[in-house]
Amino acid sequence: MFTEKFKRYACEGDFISTTVGEFDAIATIYRDDCSEAPDERIDGFWPSCDPKSAGYVRPENFKKEQAKAQRAMNSWLKDGWFYCGIAVTIIKDGVTLTGKYDNALWGVECNYPGSDNSYLTEVANQLLGEAIDCARATLRRLCA
Repeated sequence: MFTEKFKRYACEGDFISTTVGEFDAIATIYRDDCSEAPDERIDGFWPSCDPKSAGYVRPENFKKEQAKAQRAMNSWLKDGWFYCGIAVTIIKDGVTLTGKYDNALWGVECNYPGSDNSYLTEVANQLLGEAIDCARATLRRLCA
């Protein structure tokens, strides 16, 4: 399990590491190459008072949610946050056993306004078990 956390303000290329049994694991942040703005990418990014809309909010919350969405959009436009991928690679005795992006999740928000980036570490931990399984499979193939 990754106990080290990504920084509150993270950058592309930042990484955390851990050791699990015989394996060293590294979780790295990569910039997502999809250039769509958040309002193009996320249904309901902009709040709406229409109950049939993906962005429906109660009318009494509309102004607050609208301001929150606008702050997020303004920050994104200034490159204050970005979409990233978290990729976990597994190494044993200096040999990398998994591909760079074999165990990755894309479209993760990095430095989103109001976030402490703790979600990035959660994603890394969710990918860790699968990455170790892939590394074990690689070792079985190599040792067969």
